[in-house]
Amino acid sequence: MNDAHVLVYFGEDPSRAYQLVQWLDVLAVLDATRPVTVVLRDPAVARLLDGSTRLPVVTAESYPELMEAYAELDAKVVLYVNNSPTNFASLVDSRMLHVHINHGESDKHSMASNNAKAYDRVLVAGEAAVRRHTEALMELDTSRLVRVGRPQLDLPRRPLIERSDRRTILYAPTWEGDADYNDYTSLDVLGVEIVRAALAVPGARLVYKPHPKIVTSLTPAVAEAHLAVLELVEQAAAADPAAGHTAVVSGDILAVMSDCDLLVCDVSSVGLDWLYLCTDRPLVLTDRHDDAALFARDVPVSRGADVVTARTVADLADLLADRLEQDEHLLARHQLRRFYFDDLAVGESTVRFVRTVSDLCDRRDRLQGLGTDEALPVPS
Repeated sequence: MNDAHVLVYFGEDPSRAYQLVQWLDVLAVLDATRPVTVVLRDPAVARLLDGSTRLPVVTAESYPELMEAYAELDAKVVLYVNNSPTNFASLVDSRMLHVHINHGESDKHSMASNNAKAYDRVLVAGEAAVRRHTEALMELDTSRLVRVGRPQLDLPRRPLIERSDRRTILYAPTWEGDADYNDYTSLDVLGVEIVRAALAVPGARLVYKPHPKIVTSLTPAVAEAHLAVLELVEQAAAADPAAGHTAVVSGDILAVMSDCDLLVCDVSSVGLDWLYLCTDRPLVLTDRHDDAALFARDVPVSRGADVVTARTVADLADLLADRLEQDEHLLARHQLRRFYFDDLAVGESTVRFVRTVSDLCDRRDRLQGLGTDEALPVPS
C-alpha cells in the first residue's frame, strides 16, 4: 500500500458521498505536505470516486480488512467527515490521532453532538461553532475544539450556470434529515410557494438547486414537492426562454453561488457558505416550524437575513424584489461573518487546516515516542 501520513475515513454508501467529495480538493492540497489516503468501506463509493481524485483510495469492507489496511498504512492522523456509526470501527485504532472535520458548518442541531467527545480533535469553523458545542454538550473538553474556518470554500470552482443580465434568485433547500429534530427542509411545506414567488419577481431569473439527498428522497411529501418545483421551473423556462430559469439537480452548489444575487435557503451549511462567500448579497432563510423566538436563539445568522414562514410566504415576491433593490441586513451579515468564520479571508482557512493537520502528525509522533518530548501547542 501507499505510504500515508493522513487517512480520510468514510464508511457510508454513495448517497452520502457528497460529504467526502466536497473535501477532495482540499485534501489534495494537504497531500502536497502530508501524504493522504482515502479509506472506504463501500466499493460503490470507490467506483463513484474513480477519476475524480488522484489521492490513493483503499477499500476495506470488513473490520479485519480495515485493521489490516491500517496496520500496513501506519498513518499518523485519521480524518472523519461525518458522524457515521461506522466511524467507531476506525476509532478502535489507538496508534493514530482521530480528528473530526465534518462536511459543513451550519446551525442544525446535529452539528453539536456528543460524538465529538470520541475524537482527539474537532475542527470547527469559528466562534459560533465553539459556542454551539459548549452550550449543547456537558463535560466537553473544549481544548479539543480547533478553529480552522471553512477550507472547502477557498478553492475556485468552474461555474455550473451561465451569467445573466437578470438578477438571479437561488433557491437551495436542504433535505429532510434522518430524524424529526433535524428536519429543516422548506421544500415540502413552502417550496412550491417560494418558487412561484421567485418567478413572480419582475426581471428575475430563478435557479433551483436542491440538496443531493432531495433528488433521491423516499419521503413522499419531499419527493412530490421536488417534482412539482421541477415542473414549475420547466414551465417558466418554456414560457420565457430568455429568462434563463433553470434547475441544477447535481453538482456543487458552491459552483452556482457566484452567479446569483440573492439566496433563499433553509437552516443548513448553504446559508453560511453564502455568508462567507457572498456577504454583500441578500439572504432569506426559511423556518418551517414558524417559531420566531426559537429560530432567533438557535440560528444566529438569522440576524442578518429575512425569515419566511407559512404565515409570511404570501408576501415573499414583494420581499424578494425589495431586497434586490435595498439590502437592509448588509452590516449585520458582515458582523456575523466574523462570528462564524473569525476574520479569515478566502484562502486562509486552507492554510490553517493544513498547518493544523501537519502539527497533529508531529504531535502523534511525539506521543508515540518517535520525536522529542517537547509539548506541541494546540492551534486555536
